[in-house]
Amino acid sequence: MYQFQRMAVLGAALLCLSLPGIAQTESDERALIEIQDGISISKDSLFLLNLRFRMQNRMGFTSVAGDDLSVKSVDARVRRLRLRLDGFVLNERIRYYIQLNFSRADLDLETETIAQPIRDAMVYYHFNKRFYLGFGQSKLPGNRQRVISSGNLQFPDRSIANSTFTLDRDFGLFAYWTQPIGAQEVQVKAALSSGDGRNALPINEGMAYTGRLEWLPLGAFTNKGDYSEGDLEMEPKPRLSIGATYSYNDRATRVGGQLGLPLYATTDFGTFIADMVFKYRGWAISGEYFDRRSEAPITTDEDGNVRFVTTGTGINGQVSKYFSSAYEVAARFTTVEPASDVSALRNRTDEALLGCTRYLNGHRIKLQAYTGYRWINAEPAFETRGNNWTLLFQVEFGI
Repeated sequence: MYQFQRMAVLGAALLCLSLPGIAQTESDERALIEIQDGISISKDSLFLLNLRFRMQNRMGFTSVAGDDLSVKSVDARVRRLRLRLDGFVLNERIRYYIQLNFSRADLDLETETIAQPIRDAMVYYHFNKRFYLGFGQSKLPGNRQRVISSGNLQFPDRSIANSTFTLDRDFGLFAYWTQPIGAQEVQVKAALSSGDGRNALPINEGMAYTGRLEWLPLGAFTNKGDYSEGDLEMEPKPRLSIGATYSYNDRATRVGGQLGLPLYATTDFGTFIADMVFKYRGWAISGEYFDRRSEAPITTDEDGNVRFVTTGTGINGQVSKYFSSAYEVAARFTTVEPASDVSALRNRTDEALLGCTRYLNGHRIKLQAYTGYRWINAEPAFETRGNNWTLLFQVEFGI
C-alpha cells in the first residue's frame, strides 16, 4: 500500500509537469539566471541580483637600497579578494550595491585588530536618468583614481599621492546629477558623511562635506571610460574629462580623515583635488593634483607621542598606449611634498614606474607587471639612504 502511494504521488507530479499551463506558471515563478557580465538572477521586473567576484594575486620585491639590489622585502599574497552584489528591488528606481572583502589587507588587519569585511553598503533611489541619491557606505566623490575600481587600474596599486591624500570611503548621504549641454556633459556630485571612514564607531561630533564637479567638453566616453584606466575602447574621437573636488573634514579623528590611525585630538582640515583624463586611439593621459591644509595638523598625547595629518601637495601623472594585440605599456610619475609644518615628520617622496599589462578579458582577467624607483627628499642618487627599487607581478581574475 505504501509503495502504491509513493507511485501515485510520483505519477501525479509527472502529470502536472506535463500540463502546459501549470508548467508555464512554475517557470514564471522562478528567478531567471543569466551569465553575462557576472551572474544575474532576476524575478520579472521586481528583483535583480548581479553577482561578481575578483581576486588579485601578487608577488613583489623591494631592494635594500638604490645601489644595492639585494631583496629587502617580499610581497607575496592575495592582495584583494572581493564579492560584489548589485541590482534592484521592487522597481528599477530602488537599487543597491554591496561589496564584501576577504583578504588581510582589505580587512584592515595589517594596521588594525578588528576585521572590516564591509566595503560598500549602499541603497540608491533614481529619480530619473540624470539625478539619484544614495545612502550608506561608499567611496566619496574624491580623486578620479580612487573612485575607479581597483579592478580597472593599469598598475596593480594606486599612486603614493592617492594613498597620502585620498578621501576614501565614508558613511553618509550621496547625491549625483548629470546635465548634458549639447555634446558636452557636466556632472555634479556631493556627499554629507561622518568623516571617520568605513565601519567607524559613532563617537565623533564632526562631519565631512564633499563636493565635486566634472566637465566632459568633448562628450561622454565609451562604456564610461573616464572611470577606467587605459584606453581599452580605442576611442575613435578625442575624449576629455576635467574634475575638481573639495572636501572639508570637521573635527577629524584619524590621521587621514577617513583613513589611518586615530589622532590624539580632533582637528579640522580641507582637501582640494583636481584631475583630468584624456583618451584617443589607444593613448591615455591622466593627472591628479592634491592640496591638503590644516591649521593644527599635529596632535600629541600626555606622553609626548605625536600623530599628525599629512598636509602639503601631491602630483600624479600617467601616460599609456594600448595596442590592438591587447598589450599595454604605461608610465607613472608621482611626488608627495609635505607642508613645512610637518616636513620634519615626513619626507618628500618621489616615485617613477614603468608597467606592462596583458589583457585576456579586458580588466576582468589580466596579467600585470611593473618596475619602479622611489627616492626621498628630492635626492634620486642611487646611494642616497632610503631610496629603493621595486618589482611586482600580479594576476587579476574575476567575472
